[in-house]
Amino acid sequence: MTRLAQHLPAILLCLSLVACTSQDPPAPTAKPVAPPAAAGRIQPGVQTMRIEAPPSLPALTLSARVTYAEDGFSRISSPLQGPVLDVRVKLGQAVKAGDILMVIDAADIARAYAAYVEEISELGLAERNYELTKDLYDAQAMALKDLEHAENDLNRERAEFKQAKERLLSLRVPAAELSKPLAQQQITSRFELRSPLTGTVVERNVTPGQIVGTASDQPLFTVANLDRLQVVADVYEHDLSGIQVGAVAAMTVEAYPGIEFPAKIAVIGDLVDPATRTIKIRATVPNQDRRLKPEMFARLTIAGHTMRPKIVIPRQAVMERSGRQWIVVELEPGRYEERPVTIDSVTETQVTIREGLATGERLVLSPSSLNHLAAGDTSAGGA
Repeated sequence: MTRLAQHLPAILLCLSLVACTSQDPPAPTAKPVAPPAAAGRIQPGVQTMRIEAPPSLPALTLSARVTYAEDGFSRISSPLQGPVLDVRVKLGQAVKAGDILMVIDAADIARAYAAYVEEISELGLAERNYELTKDLYDAQAMALKDLEHAENDLNRERAEFKQAKERLLSLRVPAAELSKPLAQQQITSRFELRSPLTGTVVERNVTPGQIVGTASDQPLFTVANLDRLQVVADVYEHDLSGIQVGAVAAMTVEAYPGIEFPAKIAVIGDLVDPATRTIKIRATVPNQDRRLKPEMFARLTIAGHTMRPKIVIPRQAVMERSGRQWIVVELEPGRYEERPVTIDSVTETQVTIREGLATGERLVLSPSSLNHLAAGDTSAGGA
């Protein structure tokens, strides 16, 4: 037996012991794999994104104030000066357009009418003088300068008569009365102040015997249509996108807890208040039962779904050609469609789409990667 054979059992025992005490090598560390984009997927050379429905906005509640409708009230003052002879209406009384509110003694009318009558006489005299002078000139019994002088006098009297008539009309004398023959005209210094609209007398600041005129800043009467009111609210710039004309909002007032009044957005202001950074919005509110009162404080709640959904996409997905904007939509894997779109707004990185793209569709993010569309590839689905 050789020396190696003699020591073989000992060598095998040592190797066995070494194998039993050695540690297993560490398992290779797994590298994290980035999940795919939530709205996109990648095909060979083409990256797309699915157009998801935009989230609805939360309800917006605004502090507001109830007022008269802008075209439904009138603050009425006297265009003439004089003592009040009679007040025909009371506070809270319903009136129709054209009803007499009060009567005053306006000396201006008397003076203007006297000047008007005098101008009628002066005009008649100038007309007769011109006709006589023209007849004499035609008979060669009068010089041309005399005819021209008579014509100038006639033109001056016509202008002064017109001015006197317009003065009466400015004093609210009916034109139909001035069209009558002079002997039939019934024009006095009594001036009747009438209501310009149908409504309710909600304010009265005049009594019989009071001297009224154009210098006073306070209206004598306020007549308003209370069947339809207006609610005014201030909205901040960042909330404006959720509001549109025609949307219906819910209005509440402290006087009637738990009751909502429908208010329709009628006007969105065009100016931003530089101090508060707010824009005024106005909504109309029906009020046939007269429960709402002007100057009530209110709350206007605008639901988020009143906003027309907007789709925002990356700017790189929009192409411009021939003055129009285009996108590419994936109809199915490997099949595409080029489509014109209407844009609402553009920022440095995003575009807001108004028309041409719907939720659920898949948009190609880099239309330039589909060069075969421009080449008329039939598999693209049509440009």
